[in-house]
Amino acid sequence: MTNSYPRSDERRRMVELQIEARGIMDPGVLSAMREVPRHLFIPQPWNRDAYADAPLPIGSGQTISQPYIVALMTELLHPKPTDTVLEIGAGSGYQAAILSMIVKKVITIERIETVAEHARTNLANVQAKNVEIVLGDGTLGYPLSAPYNGILVTAATPTIPEPLKAQLADGGRLVAPVGSRSIQDLIVIEHHGDQFREEQYGGVRFVPLVGKFGWEE
Repeated sequence: MTNSYPRSDERRRMVELQIEARGIMDPGVLSAMREVPRHLFIPQPWNRDAYADAPLPIGSGQTISQPYIVALMTELLHPKPTDTVLEIGAGSGYQAAILSMIVKKVITIERIETVAEHARTNLANVQAKNVEIVLGDGTLGYPLSAPYNGILVTAATPTIPEPLKAQLADGGRLVAPVGSRSIQDLIVIEHHGDQFREEQYGGVRFVPLVGKFGWEE
């Protein structure tokens, strides 16, 4: 990924006014948000508003999160260059692209085949080569590559799916919006031994997480 993508001035303003101004300080997160061309992950005509302070539709009833929420959830993972991260809900691929700039490997699970294909195309367009897209039920996780240093859930879940907790490495962190279909709390779980310590980081709104351990279709 290079700085040659257009609209770099919009990305710099987005980071300065929407992200740094709200307290995001992780240098890796800020650098990735400046670098990844968000507009390439949003279909027309909504991509003209790619750097606005708002979520946007990406088709199939799915959305791309507000830039600040992407940055906040990424920072809350405490990502490191040696990490393998599991993302639940690939969407357009933007969150995975941000993570790919910071960590060693990203595996992202998407249940909707057309959405997964769009994400695969978008990630190829920005040369995010350390991202693997898996088609399936994200609430089951992906045991094949477990345990994960971080797990990021990008859809609203009524509770934290037990398979995801089981696949979180000792010392790992899981970030997820937990609550009803209409409003959730952003939850961070940290795994230590047989304990899972939980903290809350305010209200958010995400599309529902559909699956065996999430919401019904």
